[in-house]
Amino acid sequence: LQAEVGLPVDRKVPLVAFIGRLEEQKGPDVMIAAIPEILKEEDVQIVLLGTGKKKFERLLKSVEEKFPSKVRAVVRFNAPLAHQMMAGADVLAVTSRFEPCGLIQLQGMRYGTPCACASTGGLVDTIVEGKTGFHMGRLSVDCNVVEPADVKKVVTTLKRAVKVVGTPAYHEMVKNCMIQDLSWKGPAKNWEDVLLELGVEGSEPGVIGEEIAPLAMENVAAP
Repeated sequence: LQAEVGLPVDRKVPLVAFIGRLEEQKGPDVMIAAIPEILKEEDVQIVLLGTGKKKFERLLKSVEEKFPSKVRAVVRFNAPLAHQMMAGADVLAVTSRFEPCGLIQLQGMRYGTPCACASTGGLVDTIVEGKTGFHMGRLSVDCNVVEPADVKKVVTTLKRAVKVVGTPAYHEMVKNCMIQDLSWKGPAKNWEDVLLELGVEGSEPGVIGEEIAPLAMENVAAP
């Protein structure tokens, strides 16, 4: 991944990835504001990928210009690179101001990449502090301003995550990310049980999805 985006190749340097639409919800402005503070104290590389509002695209390019040996900004749609980033990064940063569900963290964990995420919506439901990732706390939902307190949360959490990379605790987190079941299988069974309890005449358990489409599991990491 380092070679692919033109960063110095060094396996000892932790790599943080940010992938997302460049709009206020995803907090790219908060992430970008945090980068200078992170690089002051940590030897880390950061790769940013996304397209969206022009003001955020300009911010991405400007932070790369300031830190050319540490930051790469890819301002275009590139699905193969997105998957390479999810698989090759040491930490996936998710700085959403709000997130009803979130898919990027699910894909990242499927590749075994722990997430450093804002504590909101589906990110709270799917990322377990210290087990599959790191929580920043809730960020302000005011999309018109970057709160200094939010920047501090991102900086503190990413520094904490980077320090864990390469340790036995980190490798355990990687394993935890990959072995967990975040599919619809469990929730679907729970809903089915509730409906069957209604006792409607003719009701019977449905067919398990894998029996209908046995090859579907091969594509669980597809966007």
